[in-house]
Amino acid sequence: MYKRFLFTAAAGLSLCIIGVAPIVGASTPTVDWKLLPADATEGRCIGRFTFNNMDSVERVCFTQLPRPMKVISPGDSLGEINPGYYFIISPAFGSSAKDIVVDVECEWPLRSISECPESYQAITVSGEIFPIQPGSKPVLTDAALHDRKWSEWMLPSDSIYRLNSRLATGRHPGTFDIVPSFKKIELKKGVCKKGMPVETMLTTHDNPEYYRITLTPEKAIVEGASARGVALGKRALDQIFKGAEGNGSVECAVIEDWPDYPYRGLMIDIARNFRTPDEMRRIADLMADYRLNTLHFHLTDDEGWRLEIPGLPELTDIGARRGYTENSHKYLPDIFAGTGMADNNLPSANGYFTRREFIDFIRYCDSIGIAVIPEIESPGHARAAVKAMEARYRNTGDATYRLIEDNDSSRYSTAQFYHDNLMNPAVEGTYRFIGKIVDEVASMYDEAGVALPGIHLGGDEVPQGAWAGSAAVTEMKKRSGLESQHAVQGEYVRRIAGIMRDRGIPLYGWQDICTDYPDSFHAEVSPAVGGMDCWVSSPEPEKNVAIKGVKAGYPVIISNVDYFYMDMLYSPHPEEKGLYWGGFTDELRTLSGYPDEICPRDGSEPGKVIGVSGKLFAETIRNRGDMERLLLPKCLGLAERGWNASPTYSPEDFNILIGDKILPLLSEKGVEWHLRQPGIILQDGRIMMNSPYPDAEIRYTLDGTPPDISSARLYEAPIDKPTGPVVVKAILCKDGKTSVPTVLHLSY
Repeated sequence: MYKRFLFTAAAGLSLCIIGVAPIVGASTPTVDWKLLPADATEGRCIGRFTFNNMDSVERVCFTQLPRPMKVISPGDSLGEINPGYYFIISPAFGSSAKDIVVDVECEWPLRSISECPESYQAITVSGEIFPIQPGSKPVLTDAALHDRKWSEWMLPSDSIYRLNSRLATGRHPGTFDIVPSFKKIELKKGVCKKGMPVETMLTTHDNPEYYRITLTPEKAIVEGASARGVALGKRALDQIFKGAEGNGSVECAVIEDWPDYPYRGLMIDIARNFRTPDEMRRIADLMADYRLNTLHFHLTDDEGWRLEIPGLPELTDIGARRGYTENSHKYLPDIFAGTGMADNNLPSANGYFTRREFIDFIRYCDSIGIAVIPEIESPGHARAAVKAMEARYRNTGDATYRLIEDNDSSRYSTAQFYHDNLMNPAVEGTYRFIGKIVDEVASMYDEAGVALPGIHLGGDEVPQGAWAGSAAVTEMKKRSGLESQHAVQGEYVRRIAGIMRDRGIPLYGWQDICTDYPDSFHAEVSPAVGGMDCWVSSPEPEKNVAIKGVKAGYPVIISNVDYFYMDMLYSPHPEEKGLYWGGFTDELRTLSGYPDEICPRDGSEPGKVIGVSGKLFAETIRNRGDMERLLLPKCLGLAERGWNASPTYSPEDFNILIGDKILPLLSEKGVEWHLRQPGIILQDGRIMMNSPYPDAEIRYTLDGTPPDISSARLYEAPIDKPTGPVVVKAILCKDGKTSVPTVLHLSY
């Protein structure tokens, strides 16, 4: 997504590790940032920082999603401490000057609020550090709309209006409309009342998750092919009654249901920004409600290590803490958002699951039918582990678990702009480390009394140039007849597969672990693989990685970025939070992600598609609300496609089901969710607005000011267009939630 850039710091500048102390006798520094209207230059934007009360300050650090940028004034300096962590120096810092302006030019446009500078720290002339609260929240909508490319990129207000007209059908969801939808429903005479006795029993069926619900006037009977099937049936029964109107009574019926795919997953990344055990229990409960059954738990990455490993305390002492640092010797550098203070950082920056917390968590997930597959990223995305094990080696002299070698002159840049995040596949410490982690994770499952379904070892995004300057890898290539970097990575995967096979633990990985290798490799590795996440595919069969994986004998998990990446923006709007490098994903997009269309096959292949998985990476997540809004309601389409391979709900019926029944139930639970936008259109001289949900309100302004939930103007009927230029801004309001604003400029 981004291209790396280099900078030159001011002469004599050193990035020292510093302590925390207040500025005594000085006014509190302030900073404001705004996006300037774009000029005629294509493909760039300018952000303006305005500083005050900087008489004791040498520099200001800030976090921002990484991108090429430079200061405009030759007297100012911009430096990169870490990808996504920068500092600014102005010759006016350290003086009593007011309104110190530093303009920074970015090579690419800022198109989302998530791309703005976020957290700031002042570094004093004496080396002290403290956070600065920005004076105001960045607003992108108006500045962005001056950019021609933005105008082309955003959804026009009339396009939203036409979509809402299609979605707001007026149809009321039926009693038995839930997500995911039932396979078979046979209505019977009579009424079954809420609170009636519920009997459970086992039955026989080829699908272990099969269940049957029989609703009679006297009782409800839930039968399942296994204890898991019974539990699924009880959850579905609970959903039926919660969605019932009036006194909660429903028609008598016999419901039969089963999933078309055994793997229905959701990946949650807590490495980049931490989420607590309590927050993750909430996610597990939501997964169980919608019959998702596998949590792919992304615990480690470049920016964090979030699981306690006995015997290797450095992993969490260093890898679970962030702050202002030059060398990562004591903790990792800040990124995304932070205070700069390793011992007093944000909850999203610091934290990890203790061994006991993880055991309790997997035990809880097991009790509600959720299997937890932990991900330990390797050999790439491993900066937190690399830095932690280097600290261990430096402090103890023990190289047992060292992951790199001295004098490796390799030069590379990853997709996230790191150049020091790779484990070395020719260093034995790498395999001792992986073996140690696997054994410790397995022991946690043993103590929890929960079967370990597998461990995800990552394997993705190893950049070009990896290990090119490694003497150990050069020797390994000669010794083993390996001719390319890809072959070296294949040797790593082969050895890891052996470690997992020896322990009887299935190996999971991204598509990179299985792509473009010879048949001999597949014959050895595929039996050890429990699932291969295919995140990029192609309509061309010869380039379709999922098809290749199935033909090579792998169990394939459809997790395509263009359907199932939950961290993508819901829509192209500057006030939406999320990323957009892989497109835009809402609940209607996930609903359309049919695995048989993404990976067509004839049934003769040795492998198969085992299911779907949504992926929630955490670059833009700062709190529980951010996480839940990115997941809901878009993960409902994922749940529907994981359970039902064939078409079920139309987009219109799915939308009204979500708005009428599901969103209110989520609100009752205190769960955050995302709300769609209102549409606006000018027709026959009148301004008309509409909503995708019949019970939502539309609040608007006509003078370009931002509307809010208490704005005086409530849309009730078409509005005669005022004379002269008008800027219409409207938001949707429902159950206490508000949407991003829809904007219509009328210049005549």
